[in-house]
Amino acid sequence: MKYLVVSDNHGDREILVDILQRRRDEVDYFFHCGDSELPSNDELFQTYNVVTGNCDFDPGFKSRLVMKTPLDTIYMTHGHLSNVRFGLTQISLEAKVENADICLFGHTHQIGCEAVKGCLYLNPGSISQPRGPIQIQSYAIIESSADSWEVQYYDRTHAAVSDLHFHFKK
Repeated sequence: MKYLVVSDNHGDREILVDILQRRRDEVDYFFHCGDSELPSNDELFQTYNVVTGNCDFDPGFKSRLVMKTPLDTIYMTHGHLSNVRFGLTQISLEAKVENADICLFGHTHQIGCEAVKGCLYLNPGSISQPRGPIQIQSYAIIESSADSWEVQYYDRTHAAVSDLHFHFKK
């Protein structure tokens, strides 16, 4: 299974369209971790599974999403309600309650990827406004198999970022 994860486009609809057109035939699920600043009824959200961010004011978005795929249970939230700026403690407890294998979030605009106690935690960074030490407008693709996750980050031109490729055992 392949999961594409993007976050924090902050009103830049065209990049979401571009990603969808480029990756539609190779990805099984599309996830948007919030702060799209688009209306919840935008046709893009028929493909992207989306949650609300702290800059999304449309009440049609959910604050959290749990999705079961044939291989994984995925928990997604923007992160502002889980205090992710202060670490993963709260969001990890939320993911554990949902028996999640993968926990997706945004909010910090910083790339982050780690596996802890059988759960993959991934922040795709921001596709529009990156922050922190890695200043790349980014999204990520997770390739999930029965025994591992391969994570590759991509820049806004869809080029793989060679230093941002990770392998984790499940």
